[in-house]
Amino acid sequence: MLELPIANNTSESRPKRPEWLKVKLPMGESYRNVRSIVDEFKLHTICQSGSCPNMGECWGAGTATFMILGNVCTRSCSFCAVKTGRPNEYDEDEPRRVAEAIWLMQVKHAVITSVNRDELKDRGAEIWYQTVRAVKERSPETTIETLIPDVKANWEALERMISAGQEVVSHNMETVQSLYRKVRPQAKYERSLEQIRRTKEYGQRTKSGIMVGLGETRDEVFRIMDDLVEHGCDILTIGQYLQPTKMHIAVAEFVHPDTFAEYREVGLQKGLKYVESGPLVRSSYHAERHVF
Repeated sequence: MLELPIANNTSESRPKRPEWLKVKLPMGESYRNVRSIVDEFKLHTICQSGSCPNMGECWGAGTATFMILGNVCTRSCSFCAVKTGRPNEYDEDEPRRVAEAIWLMQVKHAVITSVNRDELKDRGAEIWYQTVRAVKERSPETTIETLIPDVKANWEALERMISAGQEVVSHNMETVQSLYRKVRPQAKYERSLEQIRRTKEYGQRTKSGIMVGLGETRDEVFRIMDDLVEHGCDILTIGQYLQPTKMHIAVAEFVHPDTFAEYREVGLQKGLKYVESGPLVRSSYHAERHVF
C-alpha cells in the first residue's frame, strides 16, 4: 500500500506516524471520472480542500463530499486545511451545478458541506436550502447528508438549512470542551451542542464528529459522548487528527486502533445509535451507512 505524504512534524519530540496510518494514493478510472466531473462543473470538495486521507478510496468508489459556498472560510480553526480569509460573493448557480454533477456521477448517497460564511446575514442558509432542493429534484432517489457549519446561534438560518428534505444533518463538535479555545477559537462548545439539540427537535436524524490525538483524555471523550447523547445526537464519527501542514496544530498522540474500538463500544453503550470509529475515519467516511 502506498502512503500519502502528510506534513512531517518538525520537532523530534513529536510522535512518529505509525504503520496503521497508511492509505492508498488516488488512482483508477472511477477516481479520474469523479475528478473530471468536479473540475468540469467548477465545484469544490472537502476531499481536496481538507486534504482527506480517504480521497483515493471514496473517489475510487465514485463518491465525493461537495463543499458549497466557495473554498475560503471565515474561521481560522487550528486543525483545518481549508483556506481562511474573506470569501468572494457566493455563486447563485452553484446549486444547479452540484445537482447536475451528483446526477452524472449516479451518486446514491451524497454528502454536502460548506465553509463558514459568518459575514453573510443568513450564514449561507438560502444556498444550502436551494442546493438540497436541486439535488432532490434532479436525483429523487439520492439520499443526502448535510454537514453544516456553526450558525452562531442564528436559529432561523439553521431552520432554513435543515428544512430542505435531507435525510441526515451533521454538525461536528471536532474536539473535547477543554481544547475548544485552542482548536476552534471562534466556536463555542455549548453553542454547538445547542445547535445539535435544535436540529433534533426539528425532527432530523443528527450526527457529529470528533478528532482524537489532540491532547484529550479518555474521560473527556466519554464526557463528550454523554453530552451528545443528552442533546439528541444519533451518530458519531471518531478519527485520528492528522496535521495538514507544519503551520497547523501538532499531533499530540497517535491513538491506537484498539482505543478506537473501545470508543465505539462505549459510545454504543451510552446510547448513540451508530459510531464510526477508526484512525482514518472522517465525518463523511462510510456516510451511506448512517442513513437508517
